[in-house]
Amino acid sequence: MTAPRAPEPLGADGSPSRPPAVTHVWYAAYGSNTHPERFRHYLAGGRPPGGRREFPGCRDPRPPRCSTPLLLRGRLHFATESAVWTGGRAFYDPDVDGELPARGYLLTVSQFSDVAAQEMYRTPEGDLDLTGVLTRGRDRLGPGRYETLVCAGRLDGHPVLTFTAPWRSTEVPPNPPSAAYLRHIAAGLSTTHGWSPHRTATHLAACPGVHPRWSVQAIAELLAPAARPGPVPPGPP
Repeated sequence: MTAPRAPEPLGADGSPSRPPAVTHVWYAAYGSNTHPERFRHYLAGGRPPGGRREFPGCRDPRPPRCSTPLLLRGRLHFATESAVWTGGRAFYDPDVDGELPARGYLLTVSQFSDVAAQEMYRTPEGDLDLTGVLTRGRDRLGPGRYETLVCAGRLDGHPVLTFTAPWRSTEVPPNPPSAAYLRHIAAGLSTTHGWSPHRTATHLAACPGVHPRWSVQAIAELLAPAARPGPVPPGPP
């Protein structure tokens, strides 16, 4: 199992400088998209097991060039109500101390833009302007739940990007996730980081919004059959 990697820090002024040309970015997935089989539906289209929505897929449906385990600064929390899974959605709060396990997919800018569009239930149709997030480290594209872009640093010369809500984890009422959603997230953590069901359950139970509906034992029992490591997308030749 590959050891998780932390993105390189941003520049001395706290912001990453934009390289001459950005063709690929690391998409840092921290929720159910940490599971490669789940994420495949964002690329190629379709309905993930347990989901309520059909995804159109990316204009470029090819698999990621490679993937890697990541550790981001911040924490995972659950809030609002998911139209795909019911229950709370996963959000990333980068402004708190903590360590968030994630999975990095090396995508084209077009693919990252299309994944972001689908997270907002929109049809992929154009590339995002990444100027703001690449020069300031964060860019709020709109008020929506996944319309705030965050740059967590750089890895192998590529920016590490993800999206989340504009609010802090303390500024929105918590809402526990559904069983189906937890299974996908757990499978992703296990596949990416090689975690056991108990370690996965311990991590998830500590995330704001999960307790008191889900205890460590309840999550471990729920996830034991589904949280086993699976195939990792191949890296570049």
